Amino acid sequence: MLEQAKQKIRNISNFPKQGIEFKDITPLLKDAKAFHDVIAAFVQKFASEQIDYVVAIESRGYLLGAPLAYALGAGLVVVRKPGKLPAAVERVEYALEYGTDALEIHQDAVEKGKRVLIVDDLLATGGTVAAACELVSRLGGKIVSAAFLIELADLHGRQKLADTTKVFSLFTY
Repeated sequence: MLEQAKQKIRNISNFPKQGIEFKDITPLLKDAKAFHDVIAAFVQKFASEQIDYVVAIESRGYLLGAPLAYALGAGLVVVRKPGKLPAAVERVEYALEYGTDALEIHQDAVEKGKRVLIVDDLLATGGTVAAACELVSRLGGKIVSAAFLIELADLHGRQKLADTTKVFSLFTY
């Protein structure tokens, strides 16, 4: 079931820049059965966890987070790039290979003690998801796990999260 879904992920060489092997999930999303199987696998993993909110990271995390939140009977909370959310926000800056980036979440997005599943399409170095975890923690949310469609094991993102957050990935490369 999941092996067929994994085969739908294609590699695009030198995108978005030279030397990067991009994991394109659009063929998987286009295939109704593959997409269903992926969401079903996440639901099976987290159905008993009493998730209050699925926190999805901009932008491909939304593609997984919305159907997953719906299937789990949880609310959907979005983490966005700066300047995209209309109400008061919490903001965290994080280091990139060259420079910094930032993420924001509405200050009222997660109530203290609520159980949160953080979702994104890809775990690489872990900087983005670590920033999202920090935002949820600042609001008082209890992070149950961070879940990913794809994990690039050679980039050691899991180790960056090891002390604070459980990690679940469907596919590891």
